Amino acid sequence: MKNIAYVFSIAFCLFTFGALAQSQNQNTNQNKFRQLDQDLPTPNVYRTASGAPGHLYWQNTADYTMDIRLDDENQRVYGTEEITYNNASPDVLEYLWVQLDQNMRSPESMTYEIQQGNLKDGVGLNEYFNMFHTFPGGFNIDHVKDASGADYSVKVNHTMMRIDLAKPLKAGESVKVNIKWWYNINDRMEIGGRSGYEYFKEEDNYLYTIAQFFPRMAVYSDVTGWQNKQFLGRGEFTLPFGDYDVKLTVPSDMVVGATGEIQNTDEVLTAAQKARLEKAKTSDTPVIIVTQEEAIANEKSRATDTKMWHFKAENVRDYGWCASRKFIWDAQGVQFGDRTVMAMSLYPKEGNPMWEMYSTKAIVLTLKTYSKFTFDYPYPVAYSINGKSIGMEYPMICFNGGRTDAEGKFSDEVKYRTILVIIHEVGHNYFPMIINSDERQWTWMDEGLNTFLQYQTEREWTDESGEAFPSRRGPAKLIVPYMGGDKRYISPIMSNSESIYQFGNNAYGKPCTALNILRETVMGPELFDHAFKTYANRWMFKHPSPADLFRTMEDASAVDLDWFWRGWFYTSDHCDVAMTGVKEFKVNFNTPSEGASKKSVSKSISKQAKAGQFDPILQSIANSKDPSKAYELVKNAITDTRKDKLNEDNYFYQVDLKMIGGLVMPVIFKLEYADGTSEEVRIPAEIWKMQNERLTETVSKVLITNKAVSKIVLDPNLETADTDVSNNVWVK
Repeated sequence: MKNIAYVFSIAFCLFTFGALAQSQNQNTNQNKFRQLDQDLPTPNVYRTASGAPGHLYWQNTADYTMDIRLDDENQRVYGTEEITYNNASPDVLEYLWVQLDQNMRSPESMTYEIQQGNLKDGVGLNEYFNMFHTFPGGFNIDHVKDASGADYSVKVNHTMMRIDLAKPLKAGESVKVNIKWWYNINDRMEIGGRSGYEYFKEEDNYLYTIAQFFPRMAVYSDVTGWQNKQFLGRGEFTLPFGDYDVKLTVPSDMVVGATGEIQNTDEVLTAAQKARLEKAKTSDTPVIIVTQEEAIANEKSRATDTKMWHFKAENVRDYGWCASRKFIWDAQGVQFGDRTVMAMSLYPKEGNPMWEMYSTKAIVLTLKTYSKFTFDYPYPVAYSINGKSIGMEYPMICFNGGRTDAEGKFSDEVKYRTILVIIHEVGHNYFPMIINSDERQWTWMDEGLNTFLQYQTEREWTDESGEAFPSRRGPAKLIVPYMGGDKRYISPIMSNSESIYQFGNNAYGKPCTALNILRETVMGPELFDHAFKTYANRWMFKHPSPADLFRTMEDASAVDLDWFWRGWFYTSDHCDVAMTGVKEFKVNFNTPSEGASKKSVSKSISKQAKAGQFDPILQSIANSKDPSKAYELVKNAITDTRKDKLNEDNYFYQVDLKMIGGLVMPVIFKLEYADGTSEEVRIPAEIWKMQNERLTETVSKVLITNKAVSKIVLDPNLETADTDVSNNVWVK
């Protein structure tokens, strides 16, 4: 009995606690238009309440000098690097954190240890082979030394390495770190990866797309301190800006592309190639630098000597490069004021003729469109590199999939998919390579914003078909299946990169659609474009956080958007607004008889309502002691201007709305009239401003017309992502 009493006592306490918590929740502000203040970090001297960098904003930098050697016989990268780390923070740093992303591929990788599996449901071939992880990946660190050659004390924790400094690094000071290392390059076609090699068996040739290939400094910021979250494969990279001086030694018959500008063209290019490259600077169409015939001849060679390609890049946050005997190379100059940016593509014959036709054209359009929405592209080059089944970005260079068949033919689907990937990956130069958000934490801040501008670029694409680009993301109607899906498998956008269900929909599709709706439906292009450009210019070459975007968009537009950010980014609510009823009324004035009572007036009002009529004057005197006398006073007080309104032959339509999905959105009606004409009525989202979770989330809107309405359609252009349009139509 004591045990039973104890159980009941515990149950009663839990019930009481739950009821109290529910009661407290009900007594707090649950209005969907409440401000985001409690959810956003407190403004300070580093980040202001307006969303701009504060007057004491700071960021640390890391400069690199690297010597890299490609071992084409054994598919390895060998490297030495000197990092100059500059502490611009007000803090004293006792240690540094360095990212070792290649360790994700080591036999002891946490990524493989935490992989889930369910054999009873069966596994696909790739999943099956991934269970046998035998690739000897990961960094092999030969040494980590200081400027004098003394060894640093280091601790490797999976994909992060802590370097313990001999003496603390004070504010304003710099320190040098020298690292020697090597690793085995992964076969992308066998085990996947964001970089690696592709093997061409017919020619015994390789195409290398190399990135995350060197130990890289982690970011230390005012928001997170050290961003040293482990790299598990999904959440990408958070890196400081710096200058790079890189020497890449490869077989002498390979063509190389990399982040930055070539410093030694005389040593690596022929006279003909240099002349073609010079011509490309002023050409309005792509110029071939290495022809397909030259590439085919080149891929049959096997040089035993090497060639060093020297590149320099300023103010970049990362580095990537590529090398192959198979590369065709074309280029075109793009003018930004008095600067010429070189848009360049490298691709094997397996990508032609499609790549020769579209790759550099897509780069040029991307740079121009993104610049229009943000700022002029600041770097000197933008590369698009073709690799099979890939899409990955680094400063000034990206690796993009898309191939023709064995006969060089391709479908429209392959063509548009290839162009889409090129636009997207080149666009990443803006987000996050320049507007340098924390990808390890917030995937959507680079993928979502970039996909939004990708959609804007696709809208401007023109080619020989004359058809509109078949965008996969952007229009509201395309996100509907996801938004209305099973909430158990939908995460709010504001979720950590490693904890997202439906990665593509969450991090790419939904934020892209949200921004498009914000531009087209909520704010309007003029206000949105100014605010978005303000955000981009405030945070170019800096480290923004989500709050900086949210605050800037409001600060630069005078539009209260807290309801929008909360609904679209902090919840998994969806838009489903239903028209639950429509009533048509006409004005019918009735003079109360002398001595009329409140009861008789109320009865008259009720009778009118049933007949589809109403009398605003009767309504205004309904509670007076002497309705007939009050009627005369009200009638005589009405001005001549207002009397004209009483005499107009108007139709009044009361539209009752219910918010079923929980996501606040503007209300858009299309009114179709009996005479065959139509018009749109657009109502701001603030019509819902008095709603909260204790109310039924219903509103009524009265529409006044001067002619009879035969049909009302809610969200007629499918621009609010309404998940159920079956309740969006009323027909008289």
